[in-house]
Amino acid sequence: MRVARAFNCHLSLADMSQQMSCKELMKVLGLGAVAFVLGVEWLNWLKRRLRDSRGPLKEVLFFPSPQVCVEHLFIRHKHFPCACPLPHGVETSFSRLLVHLLSARVSLDLCVFSFSHMELSRAILLLHKQGVVVRVVTDRDYMTITGSQIGALRKAGICVRHEMSSAVHMHHKFALVDSRKLITGSLNWTLTAVQSNKENVMVTEEPELVGPYQQEFQKLWEANDPANHKPQYTNGQLNIKTCKDK
Repeated sequence: MRVARAFNCHLSLADMSQQMSCKELMKVLGLGAVAFVLGVEWLNWLKRRLRDSRGPLKEVLFFPSPQVCVEHLFIRHKHFPCACPLPHGVETSFSRLLVHLLSARVSLDLCVFSFSHMELSRAILLLHKQGVVVRVVTDRDYMTITGSQIGALRKAGICVRHEMSSAVHMHHKFALVDSRKLITGSLNWTLTAVQSNKENVMVTEEPELVGPYQQEFQKLWEANDPANHKPQYTNGQLNIKTCKDK
């Protein structure tokens, strides 16, 4: 009888010990999870502080840029490596330009004189497909040259407005990413400009620089609203191609 009681007592103590061990284990795991989350938050805070201490983004890119594979920038979850013969894993001025453009999450406002570069067009179409609001202002004459990508953008549902006056060219080359990042310089969005010409692009998040470009884009956007212009005819032929928001 005493042996049975002692045995039962021993089992009860063992059960209690096991329960306490489980509770302690859960407690330790819970504290570990909290510590991990706090650690991640602290690292993110540290990154923000370091970024803030360096000030707003400032980057300068020079062209021409060598040809390299940029497929990984468009298909980030691709399981198999690209089989193209171009160099892989090489960062260039052009790949940096694509990275900045593809960082858009809300909006992209683009003023560009000549636009025929296929990969840049692919980037804009991808952003549009992802739900980024894209607006484009371009030149009246150069939008219809051979190889222009403006038609492809319009066909995809992106609203494009062109300079309505035949007396001037819309010669700007700048983009505004999410209304906070400015990409500007001498670079036309053409293959020749990217691979053959001496060109420059500046990327910045300086509010003092971004602000005036936002105002200029909005001024051009409103000034070239087709609703504010009557179609012009010469010898019975329409000589201004209108564009309406979609």
